[in-house]
Amino acid sequence: MMSLPPCPKCNSEFTYEDGTQLVCPECAHEWTPGEAAGSDDDARVIKDSVGNVLQDGDSVTVIKDLKVKGTSLVVKVGTKVRGIRLCDGDHDIDCKIDGIGAMKLKSEFVRKA
Repeated sequence: MMSLPPCPKCNSEFTYEDGTQLVCPECAHEWTPGEAAGSDDDARVIKDSVGNVLQDGDSVTVIKDLKVKGTSLVVKVGTKVRGIRLCDGDHDIDCKIDGIGAMKLKSEFVRKA
């Protein structure tokens, strides 16, 4: 029996094959067998609420009313945000919203426009 490599993200030994990819059931990381374990230098893939891949400079639409912490302002559903920048962290979108200013958003609350 062929031994599968551990997950490059969480080092789980419970990986399995799904078609041409390997999948980790613990962290849901998917990779091809040819990828090197040190390929973490690649840009992180950030997806919106419906699974579209986001890139710097994209326009997105807010899908939920978002209260702005520390103020009485609210970013309303349907607000279009242009020229986003992707960053690391929990709030992975850095942007400017008209009438509110610079802020960070979570990708799970936006949809690619």
